[in-house]
Amino acid sequence: MLNDTNARYVLETIMAMYPDRHTALLHSNPFELLIAVILSAQTTDEGVNRVTPDLFAAYPTAEAMAAAEVADLIPYIQQIGLYRNKAKYIQACAAQLVEEHGGQVPAERKALEALPGVGRKTASVVLSNAFNIPAFAVDTHIHRIAKHHHLVEANASVRQVEDRVCALIPAENWLHCHQAMIQFGRQICTARKPHCQDYPELYAYPDLSDPGIPYA
Repeated sequence: MLNDTNARYVLETIMAMYPDRHTALLHSNPFELLIAVILSAQTTDEGVNRVTPDLFAAYPTAEAMAAAEVADLIPYIQQIGLYRNKAKYIQACAAQLVEEHGGQVPAERKALEALPGVGRKTASVVLSNAFNIPAFAVDTHIHRIAKHHHLVEANASVRQVEDRVCALIPAENWLHCHQAMIQFGRQICTARKPHCQDYPELYAYPDLSDPGIPYA
């Protein structure tokens, strides 16, 4: 595992490569973002963005979506994976928002994670993007990158990746780091054929006295 100096350098280099700090999921308010993130599980952002405009036009509020039948929601999202389960989740999530939060998306992690279809990653995305509350969401791209670039041990959990990155990067930059790592994972550090070696700056570690890479 890279030492702190070199690990921080890798993260900052990736952030410099991708300066955009905004999520690719289309949304105009916290409710739309929450639903979009739930729908994005095991689905590309592009796929979600193709279905949400019509979905949100038909069900623009938590109240409207809560009043819908699950069967009514399915036609809007059946182009994406796991659409039947996702239709159940977003309807139940909207219903709980109405029942417990007056139809508003809460800005607290505990309340968000209590919603159907919402885990730690989804809550972190909503907190950071919708409310500007520092949080770092770890998805499959980030988990892979952290291991590939020796930011964590080879057997590190998702939470260990989150904790390491958050310890290395100031809280005000967590959102930028999250977005940059996602783009880096999609375009360069890909799952099948990563071509990170084409970017030698990623390996120009500033601390060569003991860089800290115990595994290949």
